[in-house]
This record gives sequence, C-alpha cells and structure tokens, in this order.
Amino acid sequence: MSTRETRQPHSQHGLSIPQLFIVAGLILLRTLNALCTGRTFFQPDEYFQALEPAWNLAFGPNSGAWLTWEWQYRLRSSLHPALFALAYAAADKVMSVLPCLPSLKASLLVILPKLVQACLAVLADLYTWKLAEKVYGKGSRSAWSALCVTVLNPWQWYCSARTFSNSLEMTLTIAALNYWPWELLGDTSEAHGGSPARRERLASLRVSLFLAAIAVLLRPTNVFIWGTVVMVALTRLTLRGKNPITLRVAMVLVREAVLCGSAGLALSGVSDRLYFGEWTFPPYHWLHFNLNQDLAVFYGEMAWHYYLSQGITQLTMTFLPFALVGLYRFAVSPTSGATATQSNTLRTLAYTVISTIAVLSAVSHKEVRFIYPLLPTLHILAAPSFASFFSAAPGRQPSQGRTALLAGLIFVNLIIATYLSLFHVSAPISVMHFLRHEYERIHPGRLSLHPEHPVLNHHHNLAQSSPVDSSNGTDELFALFLTPCHATPWRSHLVYPSLRARALTCEPPLHTAPGSAERESYMGETKRFFDGFGSSDQWGVNFLAGEMWPLVTGGDQPKIAGRGGEVPRYIVGFESIEGALTGFFDSADMGVKLKRVWRGWNGLFSDDERKEGYLVVWDTGVYRE
Repeated sequence: MSTRETRQPHSQHGLSIPQLFIVAGLILLRTLNALCTGRTFFQPDEYFQALEPAWNLAFGPNSGAWLTWEWQYRLRSSLHPALFALAYAAADKVMSVLPCLPSLKASLLVILPKLVQACLAVLADLYTWKLAEKVYGKGSRSAWSALCVTVLNPWQWYCSARTFSNSLEMTLTIAALNYWPWELLGDTSEAHGGSPARRERLASLRVSLFLAAIAVLLRPTNVFIWGTVVMVALTRLTLRGKNPITLRVAMVLVREAVLCGSAGLALSGVSDRLYFGEWTFPPYHWLHFNLNQDLAVFYGEMAWHYYLSQGITQLTMTFLPFALVGLYRFAVSPTSGATATQSNTLRTLAYTVISTIAVLSAVSHKEVRFIYPLLPTLHILAAPSFASFFSAAPGRQPSQGRTALLAGLIFVNLIIATYLSLFHVSAPISVMHFLRHEYERIHPGRLSLHPEHPVLNHHHNLAQSSPVDSSNGTDELFALFLTPCHATPWRSHLVYPSLRARALTCEPPLHTAPGSAERESYMGETKRFFDGFGSSDQWGVNFLAGEMWPLVTGGDQPKIAGRGGEVPRYIVGFESIEGALTGFFDSADMGVKLKRVWRGWNGLFSDDERKEGYLVVWDTGVYRE
C-alpha cells in the first residue's frame, strides 16, 4: 500500500472555499456534539477537576464550588480551569448589564463550558486533518479518510466535547504534532526550501514546543509522547535516509526547547501563583502523591494489559481493525512509494503510540482517558487502510459489498454515539436540572450569584416532628446526595450559592503510609455508607444512625436523646438505597415521611452495581414551602 497519492492543487496559505465550508461544518457538528453530551455523565473529573475550580475562580470562595483534595494539595495545574473561569467571568459580566432572568442566566452558564470545549474539539479535528495532509498530501484520499474517521468515531463524539483535562491535552498534542518540523526526520537529499522556509520551520518549531510544554505541564504523562519523538529524531532508529540534524541544528533544538519550555513554565507558574496564592509546582505534587504516596491505586487498579485489551478498543471502536493494520504497517513494514520524510513521520507516530502505551501499562491505575491524546495519531495511522478498503482504484466502481459495509459501519457508529450522548448515564445531569428548577420555584428571591453575605454552613437540628418553615431566611439544606461520591456534577449545575447541598465524600487516606495496615483498613465516607451492599439487609442503616443523624443528648435533660444533624428537603440516591432509608426513618422518630417526587432512567447498564436502576429524589416532608 502506497502513501503517495494524487494531490489537488492548493495554495500555501489560507483556506480554500471548500475548506471554509468544512470548518463551518465542524463548528456546527461539535456544537451539536457538546449540547448532546451535555445531557450525560461520564466521569467526575469532567466537573470536579475543571468546572468546580473554574467556578470558584470566577465567582469566589463563597460560591459553593466543591474543591476536592487535589486542589487543596495543589496537584493540578490551574491553566485548565482558568480557561473556563475566563468564560464564566466574561458571560457573567455581559449578562449583568443585560436584562436576563436568573433562571435563563443559570441555564446559559451550565451550557457555556460545553461550548468552549466544542471549540477545542473543532481544533483537534482540524489539526488531525492538517497533519494527515502533511503526511499523505493535500486532497489525498488518506487525508480525507483521517478527517472522516475523526468525525465518525463514537469515542471522539463522546469525549471530545467533555471538559476533561485529557480532552485539552489531546487538542494540544495533535496541534503540537502538526507544527513539529517533520523534515528533521527526513533525508538530507530532500529539498525543503531556502531561508524563508527555514524561518517558517523555526516559527513552527517554537509553536510546537510551546504547546507541548503546556500539555506536559497539564498532564505530566504527556512527556512520554514527546520523549519518543525526540528520541527517534536524535537516534534515527529504523529510520530511512541520512540524518539532516547537524550539530548546529541540534543546538538550535536545545535552545528552542529551553526557551519555549521556559515560556510555558512561566505562564503556568504565574497562573498557579494567582490561583493558589503562592508559588507552587503542581507536577511535583502530582508525582509525589501518585508515586511516593501511591495514592492513585485508591481509585482502582487494572491489569497490565488493560490498554491493549480494552483501552485501544474503546478509543477506536469500529475503526479498530484499520488502526491495528496502520499501527503494524508503519511500525514494522517498509512504506513503499513514500518519501523518507513521509515514511519516517509515520513510523515515529506509530512508535509514540506503542511506547506511551507500554510505559503507562506499568502504572497500576489505568483509565482510557489517559491514552486519549493518542487517538488523533491512531486516526491518521488508520486512514490509508480505511481509504483503500472502502474506495476503488481510479476508473473503477466501488464494490457494492464494501459500500454496504461502509453504510452499516456509519449506521452502527451513529447508534453508539446517539445512545452514549443522549441516554447513557443521563440521570445525574437531569437530577441537577430538577433540583435547580425546584430551587428557583421555591426560593425565587435567593437566585443571586453574588450574595451580599457569605453562605454559611448551618448546623441547625432539623430533625423535628413538625414541618419547618423555610421562609424565615435560613438557608435550608436543600439536597442530600446518598450516592457513590462524585456521581453527579455540583455547583456548575446547581449554580446558586444559596442552594445548599451535601454529598458523600471519598477522600483518600492521605495520613497513612503506603502498604500500611491502616491504609488497607481505611474506609471513606462512601464506603462506610455502602458497606455490606448486596450482602446485608442492614447496610446503610448503621451509617445513617451513627454518622448522618446520630443520637445526641440535650444539655438540660441528659437522659433524653434526639437525632442530630440536618434533615434536607430532598434526598437523592439510586433506588437501591430506598430500603436503607425507610428502615432508618421508620424507627428514627424524626418526622420524615419519604415521598418520591422525581426519578430518572440511567441507561441500559452500569459499571457499578451501586448505581444500577433509577436515580430517585425523595421529599422528606419536613419543610413547608
């Protein structure tokens, strides 16, 4: 299979009219993509490592944002949430001078981060296409196929418009790879222009190195991708042709790497200084907690082959055969009909995938998101085999069987993307809308994003037999989430600072030593509540009676005990906890009479038995509207 394909005439600068239509189409597509995936929940980091710190940065410490332990211990770079904080602050400023209902303002703020992320997803699509054109030629079938695979991949649809740091890392990585001067991996016999071309390559190198530096600062594991690119460029292991990197060129590379890396480090340092209030270096803290303290395994361990047996499959989905063929072909087989630069570029891209997966496979805690930055590269590698399989040679008609197969593949991808983006785990998003709208209905006078006074954490004993009047100015505990920790978004969807809510936590055992008995026996709040789930009829009751609403004695009458803690207006949980709730409240004499007021379907399957079934909201009946 040759990589040399017929190229269409093109201009060196700017976009042609058809290309502008494609860009406009991608913008519309990813905007729709963002609005669709905004209806479903994937993983907590989409909110708690991006939107919650962004909300805190934009609206202040009294905004009710939930900052997890990673932010308290400065493990994360502030660059990612700062992007959304700027959008929040700008939108708030604009809407403050326009006549805008609080409910409409809240809805717009919920959607806004998705639209920002949609722009980043468009950039990822465009840079994948641009790099494919650099490798295969402008207008080539393989370049068009790379764009088609990117657009049709259900995983890209599911994740590219989500506000993960991995999504930003993916965009930064493919952009940096596009700007990387791949001529450095070519042959000295290949002409690459005179002085103007050299100046253009130097500018391109600087952009590439700066974007790579930001990606590494954002996610330190990104260094494995760039370590591979640099190592192959310098050693030229298995590459064709004579090395064009002279001592002078090598010195320029070192100089630019230091300068661009320093620029990225300075930007990150200033951002973190402004966010945390002092100079700090999050990658160091990240390495300390994940390597020295070995805390990552607290959130799960996977087999060494996870990325090989499941990760790549989930990333590429129906395009897996083409990705595997491309990966093998460009890493092992000689590339016929290609220039040294083309062949060596494709081989290096294949090596980045192989080496990064090999290194990350040695780490106990694995998630598909961690190899997400490799997906655009896999799309580029898959493109030639995809193009040759589904398109005919010049002058021939495509096979009807393969045309039907292509139509079937597109249909399957659309079904997967539609289900994942609209229905799978949609209840955690829907319930936040329900609670926010209920708060707007019950408390229409408390919908300010900037309360005059701090929103305090009240600890009034609301375990009373008579209904509580919520019109006395006290900020009630509006919702209690008895779900596995971080099973829903938080302030980015609740919006209003005065809407007080509480949820179970799952802080890791920061105070324990790796491998100690204390760490082995440690149980976070979520584990304590769900202890015995599925094997005991009494699971959850002891936690509710001993921790959530414990018996407390009165000061004047020490022999008389009552239930302490706050009773919320609403309790949120999956339907499997209803037995524990009724078992506790029936005997607690707290005046609570649970009534289902909302339930949401949560998809066809779940990877956590505690999240199976409907998500339910119960009214406790202790509040009078």
